Amino acid sequence: MAGSIGPVAVVLLVLLTVWYAAAVWLDAPFARQTAPDPAGLGLRELVTLSWSQERPVLPAPHQIVGELWRTVADVPVTSKRSLVHHGWVTLSSTLLGFALGTLVGILLAVLIVHGRALRKSLLPWIIASQTIPILAIAPIVIVVLGSIGLKGLLPKALISAYLCFFPIAIGMVKGLSSPEPMQLDLLRTYNASLWQTFWKLRWPASVPFLFASLKVAVAISLVGAIVGELPTGAQAGLGARLLAGSYYGQTVQIWAALLAASLLAAALVALTGLAERLTLGAMGIRR
Repeated sequence: MAGSIGPVAVVLLVLLTVWYAAAVWLDAPFARQTAPDPAGLGLRELVTLSWSQERPVLPAPHQIVGELWRTVADVPVTSKRSLVHHGWVTLSSTLLGFALGTLVGILLAVLIVHGRALRKSLLPWIIASQTIPILAIAPIVIVVLGSIGLKGLLPKALISAYLCFFPIAIGMVKGLSSPEPMQLDLLRTYNASLWQTFWKLRWPASVPFLFASLKVAVAISLVGAIVGELPTGAQAGLGARLLAGSYYGQTVQIWAALLAASLLAAALVALTGLAERLTLGAMGIRR
């Protein structure tokens, strides 16, 4: 309990308890309506019926896990009902958008740090760009790109890039500006060029800031890929899975897709953290 596993387990246990209680509270009215003998329905039978409905208002955790297992392990990967298939479709656009957003964010940060005019003009526009809801932008981007023949992976990746470039740009501006004036003055006394100052001082100092931003950006990129699948009527992807579940009232399917998306995001963040530890260790930077 003194470490990190105990407190997390306690919080998880509390959440599961509240979740199961909420499932009974929300699903009990329909369970009473469909029971053969509502007057003689006991507490145990009511709980059992509430936790086993086909289309519950709030699915119980074991129903979501069962649906997740069925669509991952019991269904072929090539099937359209497989969450592995849908997850890969979303992951491909997520990674492409993440790569584009990373490149754009780093490039903008370099320009802002080395240009006083860009810092005063471009940085406010970057911040203002994130005030527009992505749900309002995504249909416009998808329709406009579709009208010029760009369909499939690229439009969804651009939505992801639009979301994830912001934390990278802001983090890298902070990281590239983190060297102290004395360090910059020392390189000037060595007659170091702007390029040498960047690679030998500014870039190494910005690496911890970069990975902190990448952890945020990779999760946001996944959200952007899912949002980009909603207005297109896509046939594959976690967003399409959520949309199909909402059409037919399949709440268990919706929650299973949400759980799969959260697990996928957690895995991406964990891989980014692993890359951070390896990179900082190779650079000799202590955490």
